[in-house]
Amino acid sequence: MKVLFVCLQNAGRSQMAQALYENRGGDARSAGTTPAERVHPEVAEVMPEVAGRVPRKLEREDAEWADLVVTMGCGDSCPVVPGKRYVDWDVQDPAGKDVATVRRIRDEIERHVAELPL
Repeated sequence: MKVLFVCLQNAGRSQMAQALYENRGGDARSAGTTPAERVHPEVAEVMPEVAGRVPRKLEREDAEWADLVVTMGCGDSCPVVPGKRYVDWDVQDPAGKDVATVRRIRDEIERHVAELPL
């Protein structure tokens, strides 16, 4: 299954979800509706594997590529492609949070990711 993870800045939640899904052996992408210049430093501290990634803008082609689109806080700005399955996770934004909070957010995302089919 191909999964697209989307959040606002593609600098935290969606990057963590992509990495965690890929660690399970899944095929994933992540993007943001208003991408940041870099991954949030507090996220990179907790998940060094995403530190060098560059946030990217969500394109309609990303949604068309995916079998499942997982949104996290992007609301109506995410493109809706007919026939695609959409799931919204209510996950706190890790931007500017302390390391303990970012770890908690990562663990919550990991629990959600573990429930996704590969």
